[in-house]
Amino acid sequence: MRVTFLGWILAFTMVQSNAQTSEPDLIFIHGNIYTGANSTERGSAALPHSLTAVAMPRAQALAIRGERIIAVGSDAEINNLKGRHTRVFDLEGHFVMPGFNDAHLHLVSGGFEKLNVDLVGAKSLSEMKSRIATRAKTAAAGEWILGGGWDHTLWPNQNLPTRQDLDAIPGDHPAIFTRVDGHIAVTNSTALRLAAITGKTPDPAGGKIDHDSSGEPTGILRETAMNLVRSKIPKPSPSQRRRAIELGLEDAAQWGITSAQDNSDWENFLVYEDMEREGKLTLRITEWLPFDEPLAILDKHRALHPQSDMMLHTGMLKGFMDGSLGSRTAALLQPYSDDLKNSGIPRYQQPQLDALTRARAAAGFQIGFHAIGDRGVEMALQAFSEADRYLREHRPQVLSGNTPDHRWRIEHAQIVSAEHFERFRELNVIASMQPNHLLTDMNWAEARLGPERAKRSYAWGEFLNHGVRLAFGTDYPVEPITPFRGLYAAVTRKNEAGSVEYFPEQKLSIDAAIGAYTTGSAYAEFAEKDKGTLARGMLADFVVLDRDITRVPPPEILQTHVLRTVLGGKTVYQAK
Repeated sequence: MRVTFLGWILAFTMVQSNAQTSEPDLIFIHGNIYTGANSTERGSAALPHSLTAVAMPRAQALAIRGERIIAVGSDAEINNLKGRHTRVFDLEGHFVMPGFNDAHLHLVSGGFEKLNVDLVGAKSLSEMKSRIATRAKTAAAGEWILGGGWDHTLWPNQNLPTRQDLDAIPGDHPAIFTRVDGHIAVTNSTALRLAAITGKTPDPAGGKIDHDSSGEPTGILRETAMNLVRSKIPKPSPSQRRRAIELGLEDAAQWGITSAQDNSDWENFLVYEDMEREGKLTLRITEWLPFDEPLAILDKHRALHPQSDMMLHTGMLKGFMDGSLGSRTAALLQPYSDDLKNSGIPRYQQPQLDALTRARAAAGFQIGFHAIGDRGVEMALQAFSEADRYLREHRPQVLSGNTPDHRWRIEHAQIVSAEHFERFRELNVIASMQPNHLLTDMNWAEARLGPERAKRSYAWGEFLNHGVRLAFGTDYPVEPITPFRGLYAAVTRKNEAGSVEYFPEQKLSIDAAIGAYTTGSAYAEFAEKDKGTLARGMLADFVVLDRDITRVPPPEILQTHVLRTVLGGKTVYQAK
């Protein structure tokens, strides 16, 4: 197997003789092209168990016809392919790599965050209230005020905001503001009243309404309890959705994202379709569908758009096992070290989860579960194991030969038990992770977990050492969409100031980190034959950077700028 793989690496970097049968539309020359052929030092889509470093193939130039690469090689070799109508672009020695494939984001939420009250980075409750008050001044009477991004762990006292804090803002506007992780929100009294939430309102399944010492709601709603208020918010207009999507697409293009695995909603997917027909979609999107939807609706939505469309199609089903570590709603097997009466909020009873998973897997859907706590991970692994057993016994026709290729995914997988690593490998579960979360969470993660559990948190290195495939994303807008923060976190496990380090034994090499953002992400969406490397026959999706991120000191990765983003041979972003 190893000989075959190395032979493939050498073969695809050579200019193929049959590429000369028709001239290329474009050639890019004079580049420092990182092909991504062997994209990880410890594990890749082709060799997940490899621990041996192999020199990464480089090239100077590439040729494109239509949306695909037809040749990769030296300047001289590629120039020989130039025809009368071929356009030539000089890369001027800049670093070129496969376009980033963000394996986990919320594109439309990111756009709406720019249209609503942006609370990201607010350093105090007072600053949060000031930003909301500024928006309230321009709101129409009775208009909802929405926003998100606040993080109370950045504030001096780290106390959660309350409805009384929001009630102090002038105007009788219903309001709800989501925490940066998206798993709790604070509302004002007007919003609680519209949702008929009182001290006697029971907690919904999978959620919690916080109460004060007198038994009244504090305004904090956790997990599914947020839906009690959100269901009262008027739906965005088509023009508002369109504008939010445009803003999200702009963000993605300027940071070198050429593909995204997106968790938005069906109304937004319909806007994506409109934009694709108009030729204005600047990002390849695989849209996730809700795991909890009835199978009839899931089948209908999957059938409404061709799965063969490389620009836009539906993908896996996403379900939620638990919440987040920052909100203490991630489901843990043992209580939080800093909250001994709390073990988080699991979203399912196991028999219900197993039944739903079996039915959806039997219908041919890929399934991915949000699971941050070790109990959430345990629930997901058990459901996958049960579905795998059921399919082998009852539905062998949905398997690929004798080897199942479900490509189960666990999104986040931030806290795992020691035995979970081997179970990931045995079940071929992909660890879809977001290394940039560590830059935020390392300030308090060990306090939440205690030192023993923390050793196995954000365990990218240990996953690869166990032969588990990694797919990296950003979880935008929970974190900024830039992949360079994630690359920096993966190779250093230090804060952005470089002053604090978090369990460094879990570091990755830069090649492994890039691989998780490219070939790993492509594998996670069944697209490794089209995306993730710069090779003959692959989609011409690549990014031009102002520095070689594989050779600069790690802190410089944070300063990286994108010079050009190319999607299917078309430039969708160019720095001014």
